[in-house]
Amino acid sequence: MYAAGIEAFLAIIQTQNLRKAAELLNLTQATVSYRLKVLEQEMGAILVERNKGIQKIALTPFGENFVVIAERWLALKCDIEKLQASGPQLSLFIGGSNSLNTYVLPPLYQALVQHSPKIQLKFRTQHSVELWDTLERREIDVAFVKMERTVPNIEVEPFFVDEAVLIRPKVHESGELQPIHPTELNLEDEIYFNWGPAFEMWHDRWWNPLRPTYIPVDNAGLIFSLMQDSRRWSVVPMSIANSFVKSGQFKIQKLLDSPPERVCYKITHKHSRPAAMKSLAILNQYMADLFKP
Repeated sequence: MYAAGIEAFLAIIQTQNLRKAAELLNLTQATVSYRLKVLEQEMGAILVERNKGIQKIALTPFGENFVVIAERWLALKCDIEKLQASGPQLSLFIGGSNSLNTYVLPPLYQALVQHSPKIQLKFRTQHSVELWDTLERREIDVAFVKMERTVPNIEVEPFFVDEAVLIRPKVHESGELQPIHPTELNLEDEIYFNWGPAFEMWHDRWWNPLRPTYIPVDNAGLIFSLMQDSRRWSVVPMSIANSFVKSGQFKIQKLLDSPPERVCYKITHKHSRPAAMKSLAILNQYMADLFKP
């Protein structure tokens, strides 16, 4: 459709006068008349009535019906021009487990937010099992999980290893706590979070799983909230322990015969959407700097 003619037509409607429309567009009146004529030829109908001696324009019935279409077309043209001016859009939909999103991945997310050109980011927090299924359905572009599986269309890459330590409320004594053996711990004082199959096997080796007396939680943040008694303790990954220690209320204690390290994985679909490929490459660059082996 003839863009210059539509702009001239809408200027004529706005000013109700050919001369004023020409001034508005910074054109000659003859140029405005010519553009309107070309548009009418393209449309196959007269849009504006031209009567000598009459300064104020009048639209034909066809012209009146064409006004709304012309306005919509011009608005769409402006949107297209804005999109073209902004260049290619980067986007990335990231999934992560709650503990990884909260305690491990914030430096990565901060780097992505500050990246130039801007990346349109979306986040989803789910349990690791759910994230595998969500990625397989290609509802997200990448996920960070605490468990490994074998799925034909998903690529798995370990990116972070977390040592397991004991965390407990800080008491008056200064200095580091001496390493402690699991048999020295009272199960009734434990705030228990299941960090995965390997951790569960280690835990069951020291304490009877058929008679649990600990306080179970399903969110790492609850450990912080519930560990008010000085006797309380919990086994957590070092990344979470470090966050607790920063509050000044807790201390880390190493374990003798400690649980297996927690391995964290980045998973992506083998057939990622093309629009996400550049953003995934940027993500990998930041991860290489932040999570060096």
